[in-house]
Amino acid sequence: MREQFLNVTAVRQRDFNRQYEYLVVTINAGEPVPATRKLIAEHTEYGKWELERSCIYNSGSRRYWLRRKVLRVERTLDAE
Repeated sequence: MREQFLNVTAVRQRDFNRQYEYLVVTINAGEPVPATRKLIAEHTEYGKWELERSCIYNSGSRRYWLRRKVLRVERTLDAE
């Protein structure tokens, strides 16, 4: 199992000019599906990620693309 955090925020046409950060999870062919399902569920529940895309390759390995919106925090208090 490998997790790759993509630091580049991509703007796509279908995202309506919102920026997202991406996490790509690659699962090897021999790893059990319930463990993978649990891992993806934990990322979505606790990390605020959403599943954007999944792909199953001929070799049996699987890859999942997760994304979450980049929150821009504006400063509300003036520094004195």
